[in-house]
Amino acid sequence: MTAVQVEYVGFTSKPAVREYTLRVRRAGEAHDFTLAIANDAFLGHRVRYQDAPDICFLKLQRELAASESRLPAAYLNITEAELEEYRVAHAPKPPQRRPKPAPPQQP
Repeated sequence: MTAVQVEYVGFTSKPAVREYTLRVRRAGEAHDFTLAIANDAFLGHRVRYQDAPDICFLKLQRELAASESRLPAAYLNITEAELEEYRVAHAPKPPQRRPKPAPPQQP
């Protein structure tokens, strides 16, 4: 397996989507990938702006693993299902309550 380095390059806001550019370096070559998230997902609070680069990184990582012998498409869309999967995986965990100690027993 060839070592792969993924670097966040930046984003561009467009009328319908926000495009994130990630650069993949492997085997001495660099390839840029653009991953798009619909603006409606941000406006509808289904994704936070600060989570978007991580979501794109995880998708590209999955795509690279699935197509190890070739490169995935240079332009990828993040689906609603992927946004939901990320939201569920990163939801805050409810606090764990420790059981109260038993009261001391009277003789």
